[in-house]
Amino acid sequence: MPQSKLGKWSVILHLFFLIIILTSIIFVNIFKILNYDDTWWDITAAIIFPTSLIAFILGVLAINIKKDSSRGVFLSVLLGLFVIIFILTHSLFIND
Repeated sequence: MPQSKLGKWSVILHLFFLIIILTSIIFVNIFKILNYDDTWWDITAAIIFPTSLIAFILGVLAINIKKDSSRGVFLSVLLGLFVIIFILTHSLFIND
């Protein structure tokens, strides 16, 4: 577990991110309640992707400033890097 407040916030925000993403995927692919073409996905993505970026920044600050070296913070930073790579590749190579 993270020892600093920045590290805890980073992990909590990324857990929130993962829960929302997994819930959305379950509602679309398993229950067929929602569709990715609906406006709910645009609103959800507009909320959760910045949340992940904020968690990434908080994780980097926790590691650099607070010297928090817990696994949760490192996983949070790694997930944030994956989200940044996804956003860049989605924006550059996929035309909606």
